[in-house]
Amino acid sequence: MPDHVGTVLLLILLLELKHMFADFYLQTEKMLSGRCDYLHMGRAQHAAVHSVGSVAVLAIVGCPSWVLIALAVLEWVIHFHIDFWKGYHSHCKQLQPNQCQYWRAVGFDQFLHHATYVGMVALWAAAVF
Repeated sequence: MPDHVGTVLLLILLLELKHMFADFYLQTEKMLSGRCDYLHMGRAQHAAVHSVGSVAVLAIVGCPSWVLIALAVLEWVIHFHIDFWKGYHSHCKQLQPNQCQYWRAVGFDQFLHHATYVGMVALWAAAVF
């Protein structure tokens, strides 16, 4: 396997590992509250945890500083808005885990996050290779 393919796969794996920790282990009560409020500090902090984690991951695989900063800002904006949509959709509609609509919202939210990583890896690869 060519070295660059291995590096791309490593980057995807590290972004997914970061996502698991940021989304499922590092969220606080503040980050999980206020799901219907657009301007919510907890959501901003949660998106920042994701961005900081991505900076660490991108630094591991080697990333030009300007690309690293651009991707971190872009991820923050995208993550913030994906989570707002999911929070608004599921919380304000009072969806519960025993409802199909709840799991569709969770699944679509996660799909959008993972699709974001594909885009980030593509932008990284365009800058590095």
